[in-house]
Order: sequence, then structure tokens, then C-alpha cells
Amino acid sequence: MVPSPILLQSSDILAPTVFTINLLMMSFNLLGILDVQNTPCARDSVLYGSAGALVAGVGHFLATSRVKRSFDFGVGSFLLTTLGTWMFCRYQNAKLRIQHRMVQEGMKNKVMYEGTKMDPTKKADRSSRDNQIDNPGSTARER
Repeated sequence: MVPSPILLQSSDILAPTVFTINLLMMSFNLLGILDVQNTPCARDSVLYGSAGALVAGVGHFLATSRVKRSFDFGVGSFLLTTLGTWMFCRYQNAKLRIQHRMVQEGMKNKVMYEGTKMDPTKKADRSSRDNQIDNPGSTARER
């Protein structure tokens, strides 16, 4: 009996590529508790922490030639660098969210009050116009 030839379709050829892409897009859990891909600031903090630990550990080893103490120094610098960058990044993100909320509220108020008596731009125009009417020569004297 002669085996029948295997016919490949274009979707069969692309299947390993799609599988590889799906593997790359899977989230990475650090120690099973921190989803690094979906948690803001986690990836950068871990990368900066590991780079800082490597530099501190190797630098301490080159300075003292003590292996265990250099390793301990590297682990400590990893913790400090990771937590420091994590807190700084989260603070910056919180500050940015507050600024976005303020801008959104300001835009909403502008749209809501535009063309009414409570329009803030009209108040500014009215106050500058009132100052010019009250003191018509004040700008010429100040110059």
C-alpha cells in the first residue's frame, strides 16, 4: 500500500507562526503573584531593579572580592531599586491621572457653560473691559 501524499494548506503552514506569536503574547507572572505585562510600572521596575542589582553586586565584588556579601549587596540593591522605581512611577501615573481628570472636568464645564452668563471666558473679558473703562489711560501711563 502506498501512503497518500500529505496536502498542506496555507493555514497549516501559518499555524506554527500563530502558535509562536500566541506564546509570546502570554502574560508573564513574576513569582506567580505579579502579572508583569498587565501591571503598570511593573516591567520597568523589575528591569531597573535587576540592572541595579547586577551593577551593585559586581561593583561590590570587584571592590571587596567577597562573594557572599556581594550577592547580599546585589539582592538588597535589587529590592531598593525595584521598590524605588515602582513608587516613583506609580506616583507619576497618579499625578497624570489627576491632571487628566482636571482637564476633562474643565472641558466639560466649558461645553456646559459656553454661551451662558456663567461662561468663564466672558467673565475674564468683562473684567478686562471693565478695567479699561474705569481707567482708560492707565495702560498708557504704565508704559
